[in-house]
Amino acid sequence: MLMSRAHQNLYNTLSRLLATVAMLLVMSVGAVAQEDESRNAVQRTGAISGRVVNENGQPVPHAAIFLGAPMNPMQGRSTSTDDNGNFMVGGLDASLYTISASAPTYFINPRDPESLPSYYRLGDVVTLNLIKGGVITGAVVSATGEPLVQASVRAIMVRDANGKSPTAGRFAIERQTDDRGVYRLYGLPTGTYVVAAGGRSPYGYANNAYDTDVPTYAPSSARETAAEVDVRGGEETSVDIRYRGDSGHTVSGLVSGPIAQNSNTNITLAQIVNGIPLYTSVSFQPFNRKGFAFYGVADGEYDLVAQSYFGRGESIGSEPRRIAVKGADLTGIELVVRELASIRGRLVLEPSTAVECRNKRQPLLTETVLAVRRNEKNTPKEQLSLSNYFAQAVPNPAGEFVLSNISPGLFKLNTRFFAKYWYLRSMVRTVPGATTSRTGPVNRQADVARNGINLKFGERISGITVTLAAGAASLRGAVKLAEGEPLPARLYLYLVPAEKENAEDVLRFLTTAVQGDGKFAFNNLPPGRYWVLVRQAESELQSDATLRALDAEETRLKIRRAAEAGKVEVELKPCQNLIDYQLPSKIWSQKN
Repeated sequence: MLMSRAHQNLYNTLSRLLATVAMLLVMSVGAVAQEDESRNAVQRTGAISGRVVNENGQPVPHAAIFLGAPMNPMQGRSTSTDDNGNFMVGGLDASLYTISASAPTYFINPRDPESLPSYYRLGDVVTLNLIKGGVITGAVVSATGEPLVQASVRAIMVRDANGKSPTAGRFAIERQTDDRGVYRLYGLPTGTYVVAAGGRSPYGYANNAYDTDVPTYAPSSARETAAEVDVRGGEETSVDIRYRGDSGHTVSGLVSGPIAQNSNTNITLAQIVNGIPLYTSVSFQPFNRKGFAFYGVADGEYDLVAQSYFGRGESIGSEPRRIAVKGADLTGIELVVRELASIRGRLVLEPSTAVECRNKRQPLLTETVLAVRRNEKNTPKEQLSLSNYFAQAVPNPAGEFVLSNISPGLFKLNTRFFAKYWYLRSMVRTVPGATTSRTGPVNRQADVARNGINLKFGERISGITVTLAAGAASLRGAVKLAEGEPLPARLYLYLVPAEKENAEDVLRFLTTAVQGDGKFAFNNLPPGRYWVLVRQAESELQSDATLRALDAEETRLKIRRAAEAGKVEVELKPCQNLIDYQLPSKIWSQKN
């Protein structure tokens, strides 16, 4: 049977969505591949293998594996684990890959949103960790107690495991009721949810008697008075819903602007709760039609955003349009799509003159990724519904790179490379300054690592220089414990620049977790003098990315003051491998 154009449009959109989710939600808790100096010969083809385990270290058989190639989408592959949780994907070209795993009833632990995905190369062996999800189950009945059959039921996360609200709209986990009116939502990540029945599916493909109704939230409420449900991994919670059957409203309009003739336009409708986009649904404007519509919309505030994809991998989008639905349909809305932003720059490799650094392998450009991610905390709430908050690229043989299709906002630039004796020295932007009669234009350099890059619609940013320098050191050791002394939970070791001239260099602030046996390890360290601090972190995981975040200046200041007061210093020479470095347990301090 041939697909209708609407169903074909939906299939293409969901395919793009799944590929994007697989790329962005690479959640490997296993060790990220480190540079092995024995890899002197560049592999042209090869394989990546690995294993999928649960939180108890047991294998997860028949888990779905998706291997993505962000820089070469045609290299994307899928496979599954065997009875022992093992997998291997062969016949791969030399490139960087991302890997994700999924299995029924499991979820993959979200990574630090400030960090890049984990990238893998030929020959790597990967461990992926899945966590048993929670379950919400119950029955949906009508006002007279009759079971509702094939009604859509969805769980919408309102706070994650750390008690934080989402920073952008998301698609809910959804199932339909059976002939008894019973539903079962499984594989839910730990967090707090509201549960809703009825209304159109967020993906727009459902077609049943409840499509045009306003969703009823458990126990029998509108969104404002919905009961919140705490979900924990491996646990089951029962939530029944008495369906109200309230009729919803229609939101419709037109997308205009430079829309590609052979491209469909996606429109997302994100419900705004307490100023945050919480729940997202999708509609479409096919290329041969004019107009879009959402049905079953409840009273409340929403953000509308349109986006159109081109065959060349390019896209355009509209600014979010805040609307309010109050007791009636809302029609005649116009969304104007515009060009998105881009960033151009150059990667520079700076050699070292140190004798110890001779003949050390330099990073391969084909195994180096430049990426930007929007800083959600610094993004105005009215801009949070915009997609295109992440972009990545590999530099060409001349070191030049282009990051395109980026939405407006404040972005953090990151780089990932594989070379043991190299480190990230600087990320700057050359900005034209004022012109004088004597000297002409006076350029200045902005510290992109510290300040980020602020983008507007259609803006073309250039003059970015990312410098990787030879001479990186490594540091391995352990926190010494007295006999029988327990190691505090969530213990991290921090390195803080001791030289005054580097006190504000965010790239010289580094951290790593102290393992259960007290051991720790750093790689790709800039040479120099550091204050050493060991302290407990708050509930969130710590990383170099969170320590260098655009809004972490106060955190860095507190850590630097504590490290300076501790007066424990280490000096690292170019290309030095300092091993068995011992720290007394008494140097660690509480987070306050």
